[in-house]
Amino acid sequence: MGVVVDGVPHEVWAGQTVAAVLVGAGTWALRRNPVTGEARGPFCGMGVCLECEVTVDGRAAVRACLEHVAEGMEIRTAAHG
Repeated sequence: MGVVVDGVPHEVWAGQTVAAVLVGAGTWALRRNPVTGEARGPFCGMGVCLECEVTVDGRAAVRACLEHVAEGMEIRTAAHG
C-alpha cells in the first residue's frame, strides 16, 4: 500500500495513522505556527492539541493522529511547503 508525502512516495501498512507514517518516515515538523513560523508536530496523539494538522487529498486541517492512511493518499505538510 502506498501514499505520497510532500511529493515523495512511501510504502505504508493498512490501519496506520497519517501521524505514524510521517513520524516513521522521520518527519516531525508537520505545520508552522502562524504567528512565529516555528515548526510544530505531533504532541497529544489523540486529536486535542491540533499540532499535527496536515492537508490530505486537498482537505486542509486534517488531524494526522486521527486520520488513517488509504491507498494513493496524498499528504502535504505545511512545514515543507
